[in-house]
Amino acid sequence: MAASPDGILLVDKPGGITSAGVVRDVKRAHRLKSVGHLGTLDPMATGLLPLCIGDGTKIAQFLGAEQKAYTGAIRLGIATDTLDVEGQVVAEAPVPDGFAARLAGVAAALIGPGVQLPPMYSAVKIAGRKLYEHARAGETVERAPRPVVIHELTLEPDAEVATIRFAVRCSKGTYVRVLAEDIAKALGTVGTLASLRRTRFGEFDVGEAEPLAAILARPVGDLPVLDGLAALRSVRRISVEASQARAIASGQRDALSRIAPPQGCDGLATLLAPNGRILAVVEAEGGRWTLRRVLMPEASQLYRP
Repeated sequence: MAASPDGILLVDKPGGITSAGVVRDVKRAHRLKSVGHLGTLDPMATGLLPLCIGDGTKIAQFLGAEQKAYTGAIRLGIATDTLDVEGQVVAEAPVPDGFAARLAGVAAALIGPGVQLPPMYSAVKIAGRKLYEHARAGETVERAPRPVVIHELTLEPDAEVATIRFAVRCSKGTYVRVLAEDIAKALGTVGTLASLRRTRFGEFDVGEAEPLAAILARPVGDLPVLDGLAALRSVRRISVEASQARAIASGQRDALSRIAPPQGCDGLATLLAPNGRILAVVEAEGGRWTLRRVLMPEASQLYRP
């Protein structure tokens, strides 16, 4: 059997399965010990779901998932308890005539910073329980609004009656189901999310992902994972010489002072060991580098291909 891979696996998730279910199936099919997912997708949603395989979990926090992008559809005229078409209808309202002519204005008004109330059917924890657990028990819990940013939003009428197609680029933590509800309200009616597909997660694009069925059909251990350098594709790379690498690997933070200071536009950077692999991730802070995480703590690894 091939050695267990380490890195980021980009999955094109189908509908009808939870994100946890994708993790379970990949883990079982490829006999993996450590698998986790980034950015939960609802069961009805499809599209890009990054998985952290093995040591890929060590770089998950640095993957720049502050922005995500989605496409989908909104059904006007009905509202559901889950804010999507898989829920129970709780309200109906007429769909205004000529709503299509107002879509551009509605989209423009929603672009920019704002706040959202997390929906009851979500994984946010309050009082030690996830909101959807409270919802399933028939409980409504007080929730605090959360800041979000809608960077881009386009709305177009669909060929299907009372349906809108949308494309959105938004900040981390944005609930597209809530956005769909807000769009419907702005049009003077109610609405619910009819379909959703995630097309981008940070710098990853769904075009790079492989369908879940194809991944499960691969030979055990044969996975198209992105290694650390490929996953942290936009992060500055700094090579360090052997003595510095050994010092940093052993946690000696003062070794960072021998690296050229960060430039004005620097945020994160990867330090490369003599073998070209990622030794550590550092961050620019106050005109100097701060050690965020050592990824290669054993000195013997510094020269291993």
